[in-house]
Amino acid sequence: MAKKINVVKNYSEALNHQIFKVIAKATEELQLDSYVIGGFVRDFILQRGNAKDIDIVAVGSGIDLALKVSQLLPHKPKVQVFKNYGTAMLRAFDMDIEFVGARKESYAEDSRNPVVENGTLEDDQNRRDFTINALALSLNTSNYGDLLDPFGGLADLKSQLIRTPLEPGVTYSDDPLRMLRAIRFASQLNFVIEKKSLDAIKEHHKRIKIISKERITEELHKILLSNRPSKGFALLHKTKLLKIILPELTALEGIDEIEGQRHKDNFWHTLEVVDNISQNTDNLWLRWAALLHDIGKAPTKKFHKKIGWTFHGHEFVGSKMVFKLFKRLKMPLNDKMKLVQKMVLMSSRPIAVVDDDVTDSAVRRLIFDAGENIDDLMILCEADITTKNPRRYKKYHNNFKIVRQKMKEVEERDHVRNFQPPVSGEEIMETFNIKPCREVGIIKDAIKEAILEGDIPNEHAAARELMLSRGKKLGLKEVSKQD
Repeated sequence: MAKKINVVKNYSEALNHQIFKVIAKATEELQLDSYVIGGFVRDFILQRGNAKDIDIVAVGSGIDLALKVSQLLPHKPKVQVFKNYGTAMLRAFDMDIEFVGARKESYAEDSRNPVVENGTLEDDQNRRDFTINALALSLNTSNYGDLLDPFGGLADLKSQLIRTPLEPGVTYSDDPLRMLRAIRFASQLNFVIEKKSLDAIKEHHKRIKIISKERITEELHKILLSNRPSKGFALLHKTKLLKIILPELTALEGIDEIEGQRHKDNFWHTLEVVDNISQNTDNLWLRWAALLHDIGKAPTKKFHKKIGWTFHGHEFVGSKMVFKLFKRLKMPLNDKMKLVQKMVLMSSRPIAVVDDDVTDSAVRRLIFDAGENIDDLMILCEADITTKNPRRYKKYHNNFKIVRQKMKEVEERDHVRNFQPPVSGEEIMETFNIKPCREVGIIKDAIKEAILEGDIPNEHAAARELMLSRGKKLGLKEVSKQD
């Protein structure tokens, strides 16, 4: 057990909200002791803003305390009771408040679900994952607002250190999800994981296999949404967790050299891209796209004597790998996944329209294919510039300014973004008095291709004229309204 640090500190100012007064009153009426513990206390001391999740520990029944609090609140919020875990939850003042009876836990080797017994506040603090999450503020009349800090969590907050209250090997082996949580907190807070703790994560990394994919993914999301995700992913890699969770990423590591020709390390490059994109977007799925944009390079890597290393078709292969990865990690297989696939597939397209002699049709096709995600694609491509050479960095960014300007000029003239054909399928069928058939699709495709190639403007009159011409070639006859 960590040596107790006797810090005489009162944080009653943290407990000014009405909800704490109500919990304190309920505590007194039930003749219990209760405490705010965990993230609320940690984030208040770190001045990280207003917490929306509050954990209350009662030395006694947490369920009874929750029910009493609900009775005392004017709107009598519904209490969700989880008898198996001895916990209860209610929502008040736009906050989720969870109540649990103080407890001690023991674990079986093949499960992270503990055997729970009633315990003291000290028992409850012992079971917490990190010293900074074991901090508790009293809600009792005799010492309201006093900080209880048996493991030196306050000192660890000041030192920006992630440390476990008990022996780290025991903490991580009991509940392997804590390994991911340690790395997530290090990434979110920009803290350092104590060496002894980091070594224990590496030693027990295979235990992560008993954690559900949903819980793993939840932690990955939080790491990706931190200010500098590379810190978290580098720690996942260092502790060998990443190879189990995302082997597609670790497969990118390393630099091969044949006949003096080398390629860049695509793993560390990827982490730089994720950091770059995180400066410009909070979109979780665009950050996932940055993390996965090069995963097709490992299976497509080849060496050719004349041209060196190639990764032909890595964008297409990578986009196909996204589906399998999302499915394995139990992530949504909906429009969010499709955005990531689309970004991976198109990640190299904008650079192809930089050259001075590129045609407007190539720009139109880029805008058309990207559709409503064209801005997302440009953000990803600009984040992909990781060169440390100032001249090249400036050149590449200037190239993308040229691409943006070309797209602006073409879009203002041709209105290709969110393209809708000037002539609908209904109009084609009505004009030629036909039912849905292959010919309707042929005419629609001909009109789309003509507009993208610049053969006709994106206008109804020109598109209708082409419709009539192509229909005639297909043996269709225009039916006049009089007919």
